[in-house]
Amino acid sequence: MTRQIGINQLKRRDFLKAGLVFGAGATGLAAGYAAVPDAFARAVYAAKREGLTNDNVLVMIQLAGGNDGLRTVVPLADPSLHDLRPKLSGPMVSQALPLNDQFGLNHNLGAIKGLWDKGKVAIVQGVGYPNPTFSHFESIRIWETGDPTRRQVDGWLGRTLASAYDSNGHPLTGCACGTTEVPGALRDLQATMTVIQDQKTFGFTGGSEVEAAVGALYKGTPGIYGALFDTAIATATETMATLRTSAASYQPMAGYTDKVQLVYSSKNQLAAALQLAAELIVTGTGVKLLHVTLGGFDTHYTELNRHDDLMGYLDSAVGAFYQDLAAHGMADKVLIATWSEFGRRPKENASGGTDHGAAAPLLLIGDPVKGGLYGESPSLTSLDATGNLKYAVDFRSVYQEILGGHLGADSSKILGASFDSVPFLKAPVSATV
Repeated sequence: MTRQIGINQLKRRDFLKAGLVFGAGATGLAAGYAAVPDAFARAVYAAKREGLTNDNVLVMIQLAGGNDGLRTVVPLADPSLHDLRPKLSGPMVSQALPLNDQFGLNHNLGAIKGLWDKGKVAIVQGVGYPNPTFSHFESIRIWETGDPTRRQVDGWLGRTLASAYDSNGHPLTGCACGTTEVPGALRDLQATMTVIQDQKTFGFTGGSEVEAAVGALYKGTPGIYGALFDTAIATATETMATLRTSAASYQPMAGYTDKVQLVYSSKNQLAAALQLAAELIVTGTGVKLLHVTLGGFDTHYTELNRHDDLMGYLDSAVGAFYQDLAAHGMADKVLIATWSEFGRRPKENASGGTDHGAAAPLLLIGDPVKGGLYGESPSLTSLDATGNLKYAVDFRSVYQEILGGHLGADSSKILGASFDSVPFLKAPVSATV
């Protein structure tokens, strides 16, 4: 909802009705995105007494639409691939970047292959969940909540924010970059988080006059709603100031757009989002959990060139992001993880594409990683009853390792159970209070 409210008409109740407003490219008071007063209220009045003190950072990259795992990590030595994909298999095998004599990376993942060669990439193969659904909406919800039963409504990262980090006291702890929507993985009414489409225009929609008017309203009115409003505005003002300071002090040490610029679209601005993520990390804003998205992976037709281009977007952005972090001395603190709602079917369709599938590989990238192949590559000859790849690793096993091994969080509390170990990290960290 967007509301037009004149500067002279600004009142506390307008903010409380409309919600706290940040963002870019909108007018009025309710077109931007950030934590809303209810989230601030819960953070203020139900603040956690315990929290984590490690300074590790997680960056989740969503490959939205259903990434084709067989074109990402290519089974080089399996003759069944050609039988299943007579049109798609030739170039993907002949041009792949070999990891060993069995598997190779998509030929456009050169920067990630370079990190693999340095032991900084772990590939978990055959990741999925029981009784897969082939609906984008339902499967995204399952991955975002960490719950294949679909009973959970809060995101797994949102629960992490609420249970471990909200005592840190500012909304940049959890952040979605390069978007105008709150990712489901970060949703939780108990958590405080921020969405930043573009930090240069992050602020009260309406510009400096609205910001000045908001300051005039911040007078500490007694009562719970006044307290909520004042807390929200104070936090918003602090966040905007932090971002301005961050932007002024940050100097990128990598060319985020040198390679990507020619193939970028307005819907796939992964490099820009990761550059913003790097800024938040290297300038010490206190960010812990970051989420970015690259869309376009629903490749039902003409997949050959489309998927290669997407791999190029991913590779260029991640390569620059890692280079930037390393140049700033922060690479040892940051774990990058990819996820997608499902893979693609092993058999190509008549349109030169692939339809919704099940199991697929995930990439874990960064200095904290113990590089190598994990899990088990799904068989191309022993498919499930729907003709899809059988999963070998429950996706929650990957979440469990990230939570306990990198973030030092209580994974069983956040996920509600324990899962098989996938030890793709160098060493675990401990939660401290």
